[in-house]
Amino acid sequence: MTVAVVQFGGSNCDRDAVAALSHLGIDAERAWHEDGLPDDVTGIVLPGGFSYGDYLRAGAMAARSPIMEEVRAAADDGVPVLGVCNGAQIGSESGLTDGAFTTNESARFQCEPVFLRVENADTPWTAAYEEGDVIELPIAHGEGRFETSDDRYETLEADDRVLFRYCDADGNVTEAANPNGSRGNVAGILGERDTVAVLMPHPERASLPDLGGSTDGQGVLRGFEDA
Repeated sequence: MTVAVVQFGGSNCDRDAVAALSHLGIDAERAWHEDGLPDDVTGIVLPGGFSYGDYLRAGAMAARSPIMEEVRAAADDGVPVLGVCNGAQIGSESGLTDGAFTTNESARFQCEPVFLRVENADTPWTAAYEEGDVIELPIAHGEGRFETSDDRYETLEADDRVLFRYCDADGNVTEAANPNGSRGNVAGILGERDTVAVLMPHPERASLPDLGGSTDGQGVLRGFEDA
């Protein structure tokens, strides 16, 4: 298994993702976007950061990099793809998942731990949890508010493609527990295949025990094994 962590100009969580995956015994290496994907790729991470300085819209320019054609083709072939933070923005901008991530309701950058409720445990990314479990991951974004049309939101819910929702420590999905104003407290969603997922919180930053704090993100990253 080789998980390619795609590095764009402005990515800054690619090393974190490689370190977290390696800690779990998952082979991972960085792939510079101009060089394309490795031939033996069996998983893909679109990491966090500020690709191309977030010009136009966060993720919009990276989504048009030629490597994203390879990523979409790999996803169509069943290769697991995980987009985190800026990677979630790139995923939505490139059509891997529905909706869009836009400016936080607070209109400021937010970096803090948050609680998430597992909405669908029948996916590779949530196989380590039970539906309704509450996990703790950090966020670090200025454009993390999930938005989509009424019809598309209803489809996401009907198809059980909402992966995580922001909640309080007891699992209550409330307005107060929503850090950025995301529609329906959505923190992560699936693509048309459950092997493709994007989320704004950072599982790689809650995976290494030596850092202290939560290691709840390990379960998400183990999705590359379960997929």
